[in-house]
Parts: sequence; structure tokens; C-alpha cells
Amino acid sequence: MKENLIKDKSFDFALKIIDLYKILVESKREFVLSKQLLRSGTSIGANLREAEYAISKKEFVAKTQIALKEAAETEYWLDLLYQSAYITVDQNMKEEIKSIIRILTAIIKTSKENI
Repeated sequence: MKENLIKDKSFDFALKIIDLYKILVESKREFVLSKQLLRSGTSIGANLREAEYAISKKEFVAKTQIALKEAAETEYWLDLLYQSAYITVDQNMKEEIKSIIRILTAIIKTSKENI
């Protein structure tokens, strides 16, 4: 059940993003990049939740592709925050977001083949 795996992974990831956002705002006093990270990092799961209730395969693929785009954006913000020394290696969830991107890419590819 890839959909359940990705649903759980994206939800757990969103919780970690929220925690990281709190750290960035409270400890680092960083408000702009952290808000972008919060928006894109929590949007992955929200789009997957919408995809779960899609009325067609095409809509499912479209919503999943949006989730993939948000995941790629989240990876960008994590890279930027790390390279600018706002977050440490321990706080950089690079492997998690790469895993989410791989799973979403596979789901989209399989779903397109089945349309």
C-alpha cells in the first residue's frame, strides 16, 4: 500500500517541519524562509489527502504531482536553510524529503501507466 506509506510519511514529515519551524522562529528569529518551509512542507500531505478523494485517476495524478512539486520546493528550502547556517545537519531532513520524492515519483509513474 504505497498510498498509505506515503500518507503516513508525509504526515510525520509535516510534524517535523512544524517543530523545525518553531525552532527557527523562536531560537533563530528567522521568519521569512521558515514560513516558506512550513507552507511547502505541510502542503505535501494536504495534497495527498486531497488525492485520496480524487474523483478520477487523472485528478489523483494531478494532486499527487502537486504534492511532488511541494516536496521539491521543501527540499530547496531545507538546502537554503542549511547552506545559510540556520539549521544543522541534524535538523536537515534531506534524506526524508528525498525518500518522499522517490515514492511520489513512483506513484505518479505507476498511476499514469494505469490510466
